[in-house]
Amino acid sequence: MGDVTKEQLLDFYKTMLTIRKFEDKAAELFAAGRLPGFVHLYSGEEAVATGVCASLTNKDYITSTHRGHGHLIAKGGQVDKMMAELFAKVTGYCKGRGGSMHIADVDLGILGANGIVGAGQPIAVGAAFANQYLKNDAVSVCFFGDAASNRGTFHEALNLASVWKLPVIFVCENNRFGISMNQKDHMNIVDVSQRAISYGIPGVTIDGNDVAAVYETAKDAISRARKGEGPSLIECKTWRHYGHFQGDAGLYKDAQEQEEWLKKDPILKLEEKLKVLKFAKDTELKEIQQQIQGQIDAAVEFAENSPEPSPEDVLADVYAP
Repeated sequence: MGDVTKEQLLDFYKTMLTIRKFEDKAAELFAAGRLPGFVHLYSGEEAVATGVCASLTNKDYITSTHRGHGHLIAKGGQVDKMMAELFAKVTGYCKGRGGSMHIADVDLGILGANGIVGAGQPIAVGAAFANQYLKNDAVSVCFFGDAASNRGTFHEALNLASVWKLPVIFVCENNRFGISMNQKDHMNIVDVSQRAISYGIPGVTIDGNDVAAVYETAKDAISRARKGEGPSLIECKTWRHYGHFQGDAGLYKDAQEQEEWLKKDPILKLEEKLKVLKFAKDTELKEIQQQIQGQIDAAVEFAENSPEPSPEDVLADVYAP
């Protein structure tokens, strides 16, 4: 476990549980027809965002994906404003105009979730170039899925970042599927981290369901980037519990494999670790669960009671003054 403390593990648990309960509620609301647009849930991958963002500050940037709720919460996003955005209300992060796939908050260093696969990679490189130019000791982190590493944006981003030794960390959340296609059918390698070799940068594959392992690996890569030693590629092996989007039954998944991965749930793994290390008892964990559930319920109430966008404001924030 390295240098991870009791306080850090408990903080990780709270963050991961907040993500899970936010996603569970989003799934429930979408199924009830109360959320507009598409919803892609992060359940099962919580350890990745939590472990990586634990070493970031508000001056550091992240770029997210269509499955971005977890990244945003781990980076400090407020669940009430996020929920309002899902409800398309004016109190949301983007005044209800971005929705689930395009939430952003530059003040927190969140350069936006993105509905285009692989689109966050060059944005993260651009942010890293700005940080290097300004010599402000900040880094950028790019989250993306396994299939996005087949995109031209991935290879262009890694090439430029490596040539200029930019302070950027590429984090591949390998949940084994690009929509419904298994990784083995869309690339001829087992580990995405092998692709780092082509660009002369460090590449490592880790257990993406072990939050302590993610934290320690990301912390080292972030420290390396801050010192001007260039980019890194971290591949986190994980699994999404739901289908690609809500409404996708995930029939392309092998039932036995699904069952095996559910047993490796990152939250259950962390709960077990906390109890084995005697850092928390079941009663304490249940108290945390109740507190976080209360926050999520309050976020839903806030979103439901928030005003709808006005038709008169349809062109607001579209054109620069």
